[in-house]
Amino acid sequence: MNQEYLFEVSPEDEAKRLDIFIKEKLPELSRSRIQTLIKENYILVNFKPSKASYKIKRGEKIKVFIPPNREIEIRPRDIPFEIIYEDEDIAVINKPSGIVVHPAPGHYEDTLVHGLILKLKNLSGIGGKIRPGIVHRLDKDTSGIMLVAKNDFAHKKLVEAFKERLIEKNYIALVYGRLTQKKGKIETFIGRHPIAR
Repeated sequence: MNQEYLFEVSPEDEAKRLDIFIKEKLPELSRSRIQTLIKENYILVNFKPSKASYKIKRGEKIKVFIPPNREIEIRPRDIPFEIIYEDEDIAVINKPSGIVVHPAPGHYEDTLVHGLILKLKNLSGIGGKIRPGIVHRLDKDTSGIMLVAKNDFAHKKLVEAFKERLIEKNYIALVYGRLTQKKGKIETFIGRHPIAR
């Protein structure tokens, strides 16, 4: 069952961190759960997304929406993707557009993970039950090459390689229309809509 709360910041709560304020108001929630809710835009300040470290101000309205915990059971499914390379440590796969990488709110079935557990014998456990083998991700509508870890050692090494920028990523965008400039810069805000996820 969904739970919703609306709080108004009082003078004595002013300048507190958002996550600490919510923890005081809803002590049954763990701090990590609160931070996840903030990150996923389930906690809004004046109906806008914010950060856990945001210092709240007197009079601000803080809306908290707590979705029900959903038990996710991942069963192998035949999800279309190509295995380009595989050995005992890693698999290199080609993820098609339109497939979500791992279960998340709004996408609990038919993810790449469902297909991985069907087609690959071993996957690293570092990502937990819903992200086995997943070292990095691509957005749902992005197609491309992904590296999958088949054991924890390979997972750690791949994460280090991405962190140290030893793995190079190149993106190609298809653009409709006629571009008059050879290069440019697009600056805008990108993020989830606070209500229509």
